[in-house]
Amino acid sequence: MLNVGYARHDGDWNWQQVSSPFTRIYFVTEGEARLHLTDGVVVLRPRHLYIIPAYTRHSYECQSVFGHYYLHLYEGFKNETNVFEMFRLPFEVEATDLELQLFQEMCSNHPEAQLPESNPQVYDTNTSFADYAKRYNALSLWQKMRLRGIMLMLFARFMRQATPRVWTTDERMTKVLAYIHNHLYDDIDIDALASVACITKSYLIRLFTQEFGQSPLHYINKKKIEKSQLVLLTSDLAVKSVAYTMGFNDYSYFIRLFKKIVGITPGEYRLSLR
Repeated sequence: MLNVGYARHDGDWNWQQVSSPFTRIYFVTEGEARLHLTDGVVVLRPRHLYIIPAYTRHSYECQSVFGHYYLHLYEGFKNETNVFEMFRLPFEVEATDLELQLFQEMCSNHPEAQLPESNPQVYDTNTSFADYAKRYNALSLWQKMRLRGIMLMLFARFMRQATPRVWTTDERMTKVLAYIHNHLYDDIDIDALASVACITKSYLIRLFTQEFGQSPLHYINKKKIEKSQLVLLTSDLAVKSVAYTMGFNDYSYFIRLFKKIVGITPGEYRLSLR
């Protein structure tokens, strides 16, 4: 957990083009606002829960009174496929008194985790992120266990209406995906993927593209760059070290690839978070 708290706005929650390497969950208590996503608009209503996965570009629109609990969390540096890879979660679900109580308990137990202000440009910085992660890591084991239990219960509310992402019915491709996520910090060789699937390299590329709508190299690079954003946000590693950490032997290629996917260079990305 990075942050949890309650915020009440009066037409002043209008941040544009927000994209962060952590997941947001909201519980709306009063008023109405709009969440603008690339594929549509979601109206935020009272007594409903909302989830915004990490790296989802979105904007907020609020023209009157709007109150909501918020929770920011991130997956850390685990290599395994996360829940958003395996399931398609709804952005909105109806909430119950239980979810309200869970938010109230977190806020009561962790008042220090409230955001200093609602502007993402203020709290969504590498310095702030590192401070939040350090604060969480300093918690006792039983506190982390309690928080994890609450967060899993909130996720479970969305999972009730989640649908499995039918990535593939081909067992060979399932093994390839698992290999990619377990070796994301390595220099993943396409020949190695073909060996995992027990097929030729050319057939692997053709089959992977057919199954997932993108080449294996494109998929690998996208996941590596997402992890790079998290490393840039949570550490003081030099950009070149980040590239090597993510398994890129060619530093210049890493810079070009990062800019192609994110829109700016790694250095510019880090500066934008200061």
